[in-house]
Amino acid sequence: MSHNNLPIGVFDSGLGGVSVLAEAARILPQESFIYLGDSAHNPYGTKEVAEVKQLSLQAADFLLEKGIKALVVACNTATSAAINDLREYLDLPVIGMEPALKPAVENTNQGNILVMATPVTLREKKFRDLLRQYGEKKEILLLPCPGLAELIETGIYSGPPIQDYLTRSFSSLDLKNISTVVLGCTHYIFIKKELERLIPHGQIIDGNRGTVKNLQRILGERGLLADPSRKDRSISYYSTADPARFLPLCQELFNYYLACHPEKP
Repeated sequence: MSHNNLPIGVFDSGLGGVSVLAEAARILPQESFIYLGDSAHNPYGTKEVAEVKQLSLQAADFLLEKGIKALVVACNTATSAAINDLREYLDLPVIGMEPALKPAVENTNQGNILVMATPVTLREKKFRDLLRQYGEKKEILLLPCPGLAELIETGIYSGPPIQDYLTRSFSSLDLKNISTVVLGCTHYIFIKKELERLIPHGQIIDGNRGTVKNLQRILGERGLLADPSRKDRSISYYSTADPARFLPLCQELFNYYLACHPEKP
């Protein structure tokens, strides 16, 4: 196999990064992908930074052994904690996630912006730098969501358990003054419909498309895009625990994401 046709590695602490994978598979239909969900160590969002770094390097090693040409860190927590270490460690493009504060600020005329993320993401310097950059322009509220990614990991992304969690988490907020919600964890994209029910007047923004467009740009600049005429692209899934449960959920959420997020022009 030519180097250009090697797969792109994608990893997350579990199922959340499947949303990034689905967006990447749509925008880059000629590319192959290998997805790793580190379900044995999920969640990352409540762990110490040093442990997240170690787990991220282990995930990268696993994907390197499979033979990849680029790595997508499809986890906001791992990006915040380990992206610099991964870029120093790997001799290939490494693309991370970033909460979509910039488009949220640019597209919000009135009302507050709410950022939902894991506790680690909100504590880390990477996010704090982003907040300093855009926080003076708009009122930005932060909502740590411990336990939410774990709930979605069980395959629950709609219905009473999610509604109850969101009702409790949003109980102290003035919902009528929230005009934009930024999803700072790739798991949260799967509960977008429930968020829209809770805040029907608001816009929900995630960083998936921006991340994949960045991946596309970097591959193009480095001459690493796959042959556009290839017909043998593949998508493989791996899990560090309970593959009998995890792998079918990957495919279910992959299809669910594409059905709920129509292609943008």
